[in-house]
Amino acid sequence: MQTPPRSVRTVSIPFSDLKERDRDLSGKIEEGLGPNGLGIISIADVPGFPVLRKTLLRLGPRIGNLPEDVKKGLEDPDSRYNFGWSHGKQKLESGKLDTFKGSFFANPILDVPTTDDVLVRRYPSCCRPNIWPAGHLPELETAFKALGKLMLQVGLMLAHHCDRYIMQQGVGQYNGESLEQTIVNSRCHKGRLLYYFPRQFSNQKQGGSVSSWCGWHTDYASLTGLTCASFMTNSVEIPCPDSVTGLYIKTRDGQVVKVTFEGDELAYQIGETTEILSRGCLCATPHCVQAPSSENASNVARSTFALFMQPDWDVKLKFPSEIPYHQELIPSNRTLTFGEYSGRVLNKYYPRKT
Repeated sequence: MQTPPRSVRTVSIPFSDLKERDRDLSGKIEEGLGPNGLGIISIADVPGFPVLRKTLLRLGPRIGNLPEDVKKGLEDPDSRYNFGWSHGKQKLESGKLDTFKGSFFANPILDVPTTDDVLVRRYPSCCRPNIWPAGHLPELETAFKALGKLMLQVGLMLAHHCDRYIMQQGVGQYNGESLEQTIVNSRCHKGRLLYYFPRQFSNQKQGGSVSSWCGWHTDYASLTGLTCASFMTNSVEIPCPDSVTGLYIKTRDGQVVKVTFEGDELAYQIGETTEILSRGCLCATPHCVQAPSSENASNVARSTFALFMQPDWDVKLKFPSEIPYHQELIPSNRTLTFGEYSGRVLNKYYPRKT
C-alpha cells in the first residue's frame, strides 16, 4: 500500500478582505508566499468564480477529444506551442515528450497583443494572435475570456497586498516596477486550459511517481492564478479518485507535500520573475501533479485552468546571482527582457522548429 501523502491546506484570504486596499494582510502574505511559505495562497468567496470555473473546465474533455486534424490546425509551432493547442510537445524531467496532458493557450485579454511584425518575430511566445476553435467549439472563447479576466482582476488585488508586504520588509522598491504595475502594464497574460488524459490513453507509463501526471517545474511568469481541478470519467464529473492524486509542492527544506484548497477558491502561485524582482522576498516553489494510483482509476481525466500573469515582453529583468533559476540561460551582464527570458526557457522544454 502506498503511504498517504502529508496534506497541507493553503493559507486562505477572504475576498472581502483582499479587496480592501488598506487592510494589513502582510502576515498571511508572508505565511503563504514568503521565504518559508509554500509559494501558493488561495482566495475564498470570489463572486461569480464557481460558475465560471465549472463552465470552462467542462470544456476540457471536449477540446481534448476534438478530431486530431482539427487539433492539428490549432497548433502554433512558431510560438513554441504557446498559443493554440499543444499535446505531446513539451519535454518532461526525463527528456521524453509529455503525452499525459493537452493544453489550449490563449491571451484572455487581447486577441492580438501587437500588430508589429518585428515584435511578433522577436518574441513569438508572447506576441502572436490567439487561435480559437470557433467552428468546432465556439463557446470556448467566451468561457475562457470570462474566467481569465476575473482571475486577472483578483490577481491584481493580491499583487497590491504583495507590494505592501515587500515595502514592509525594508528592502525598498523592487528591482523594477511593483508587482501590481508590472501586471497592469502587460499585454502578455496567458491562459492555459489543461486537460490531463486518462492513463489508459497515454503511450507512456506513469507508475507511482509523485510527478506522474505533470513533471516538476516552477512557473517563470510573475503570478499564476489556478483553479481547483475537476475530475471526470467519460466527461462526467466525479470526486477526486484517491488520496494521492493532486498538486504537490516541494518546500524550502526539501519536503514534498500535497497541497489542497477548496473547489470554489482561487489559488495563486508566485513565479520566478517575481522572486527575481523582489530579491527573494516572494518565493516560487517547484510543483507537480500526481495521477491516480489505482488501476480502477485508469479512465479518470483531469481538467484545470491556469492564468499566467506575465510582464510585458520588453520589461528588463536583472538577475541577482543568488536567484538560482536557469543560470545557464543568463548572459554575463545578467539582464534579459522578459520576452527573451521566456523564449530561452521555452527552448529548453519544446523542440526547435526544423
